[in-house]
Parts: sequence; structure tokens; C-alpha cells
Amino acid sequence: MPSNKPLLSTAGGSDELSRAHARRLDEADALAAFGTRYARPRNAAGDALLYLCGHSLGLAPLRARALLQEEFDDWERLGVLGHEHARRPWTGYAQQFSNGLAQLAGAAAHEVVAMNSLTVNLHLMMASFYRPAAGRDCILIEAGAFPSDRYAVISQLQWHGVDPRQALIEVAPRPGEALLRCEDIDAAIAAAGSKLALVLWPGVQYLTGQAFDLASIARAAHRCGALAGFDLAHSIGNVPLRMHDWDADFAVWCSYKYLNGGPGAIAGAFVHERHGAPGARPRLCGWWGNDPGTRFNMAPQFQAAAGADGWQLSNPPILACAPLLASLEDLVTAGMPALRTKSVALTGYLERALRQLCGAQLQVLTPLDPAQRGCQLSLRVTGDAARFKRVYAAASERGLVGDRREPDVIRLAPVPLYNTFTEVLQAAEVLAVALREQP
Repeated sequence: MPSNKPLLSTAGGSDELSRAHARRLDEADALAAFGTRYARPRNAAGDALLYLCGHSLGLAPLRARALLQEEFDDWERLGVLGHEHARRPWTGYAQQFSNGLAQLAGAAAHEVVAMNSLTVNLHLMMASFYRPAAGRDCILIEAGAFPSDRYAVISQLQWHGVDPRQALIEVAPRPGEALLRCEDIDAAIAAAGSKLALVLWPGVQYLTGQAFDLASIARAAHRCGALAGFDLAHSIGNVPLRMHDWDADFAVWCSYKYLNGGPGAIAGAFVHERHGAPGARPRLCGWWGNDPGTRFNMAPQFQAAAGADGWQLSNPPILACAPLLASLEDLVTAGMPALRTKSVALTGYLERALRQLCGAQLQVLTPLDPAQRGCQLSLRVTGDAARFKRVYAAASERGLVGDRREPDVIRLAPVPLYNTFTEVLQAAEVLAVALREQP
């Protein structure tokens, strides 16, 4: 388990790897108070775990329980009347997220909406923005895309009667490389040219942690007459975003990673305002996307709400929404500039500690340039798959919570909202010991 005493001696090494230095960094951290607002997972003995897995599921805001209890209380007290008379009336509940999500996405409030889950939103966006026509029916993604994205893309192609073997373009790293080069992405888009209908790209690649120049990708897509959509699941709340200024056509995200909304939390979407006018684009409709001024008239004709709200289908799941309010308030209060500054320092500290303590036994797949990554580091363990599993198990037994991706990658993410420099140093120590114990 994590200890207050170093697991490895740093005698003769850098003072940067001392617990005293890490504590000094924590004492100087302007965001330190936010960390006390999040619950720390513990083992059976009650010891806090080293949680560096916010890229998969963010920690629980302590205030989330109270917010959720208030919704239960209003449900019990008011029943259906809670739609108008709850402390936070349920009818307009999703609008509480608009300003915060707009700040994090780099958008106007009317360009964002909290709704559904990520892949549902991706299908809804592709229903509007993937409109294959004769000769222009291809979708371009990265090779090794998150499986749910790839499944959604292939099913959309098939839904339209388009053969994925002909119309799915996947851009892979060069042989012997793990990361994608910007010039190769641009070249693939240009080569697709008039055949290309949609570019769907991640803000941060889930496996490698590589962050991309989304403005450049959007420009390249638009130059050849295609549209550009982005999956921000590993980006929102992690790296600065400017969806409106970068001229994205649409974007989607989940809220359970860096937004700390809880497992399966309500997701979100961005639609650029040029597409937001009612009737501007075809869409799959549901009654909650109807203009709120006429929604309860129950008219047979759909009248879309303006902006991203017009893509809503059903009323929001209040009990799955409430926890997000707590974390979103913290993220907005802290501000992305301060969070980004700490993130660069925190992830840089983890990288340096791993390099010094683990040496060549770990390969950092994530770009070394902070401008090309968020807080996540993806680490390849040397040796065979059996050793990888032993190392991961040994680190887990010592209290390190990250995750693994077969056959040999460990992902860690020191989240600036709640992780500390001391935790980062301890995590590097734990991995170093696990590597030594599992030759």
C-alpha cells in the first residue's frame, strides 16, 4: 500500500524525487483545496488508494450525494409537481449545464447541450452530418479508434447502404511508430478529396493519450468539402478547447471521465451555430428537442428548438444529472487556464519520475511535448504479455489504480482537479518496485 516513506532510495539522485520536494509542490498548489472535495477510493483496510484513473472514471464529488438527496427529497415531496417546483425544476434541468459546458468546450451556451450518452449522441450527430451522396460517401477516422466510435461509424455506413470496406478510411501511424503525424492526417484528408463526407476524430486518442490540432483537422476537412466532427471524451475538462473558433461542425463527449459526473453520467454535444437554426439540418427528432415554448402543446408537427437543444430526444434523467452539477461548478471555478497549468506540471513530474525510477523498463507512448497531450500517460511495459500482467497486478496490490490495455499498456492520468504531486511520486515508486519484483 502507499506509504509515507519512500519505497525506493533516491540517495545520489535528484532532490526532485524526494517526498519533501513533492510536499513543497503540493503546498504551493493554488488548486489544492479542490482535491479535498473528492472522495478517495480505499482498500479493505481503509487505506487511500493511489487513484490515477480519471481518464476512465473521475472521482466522486463529495457534494454529489447532497445534490442527489435533494432530488430524491423533491421527488418524494412533490411527485410530478417537481417538474415545475423542485429546487431545480426538472423541466429546464439540462440548461443548468449550458454555461459550464460552453466554457469547457469553447462554445456559446446555445451551441452545447447535456443529453443521452456519448455513442447515442454520436449516432444523432452522424444522422445529421453524415449525408452520403453519389461519389461523396467516405468517413475518415484514426486506425485504432475507440471501439464504440468505430462500431458507430461502420453501422452508419451500413445503414446508408455504403460498403465500409470501400468507404471507411483509417489513418494509421507510420510503420514502427505509435503516434500519428499531423502531416499524415492532412495528407489522408487531401487524398480522400471529393470522396470524403465526414472526418470523425478524437481530441485526445484514448490509447496513446496523443492530443491533436483539431483546428487544423477541421480546416483540412472543410477544404475538400467534408464536415468535421470530434469525439471529446478524453478532451473535455482535460485540455483547453475552442470548438466554435476551431470551426468544428459538431462534437460529442461523455461526462464520467474528467467531468466527474459519475458512472454512466449524462453526456453532451456541441453543434456549431451555423447548423443550429431550426430546419438547418435533417435530424432524428424527439419531443424534448421541440421548441420549449410549444413543447407542451403536444402538436403533431415537430418544431425544433434553436441551437444544440434541438437535437434532444427525451427529458433528462434527473438522478443521473445531479452529480455533474457539483464537479462542473468546481471546474468552472478553477478555470481551464489554471487547471491546464497544473496539469502540465503534474504530468511532467510523473514522466520525469518514471524515467528516473523505471528507466528503460517503461516506454512512454504519449507525446513528450506537453502541447500534444493532456494529463494521461500511456506506458508500455517491456517484456512479454505475461510480465506485463504481473507488473500491473503487483502495482495494483500496492494500491495504484490505473488501467491496462492489452497487450502491454498501462494508462495513468494525474488529474489536476484532485491529484497531488505526492501521489504522482508515490505512483512512480510503486511502478518501479513492481518492475523490480517482476523481472
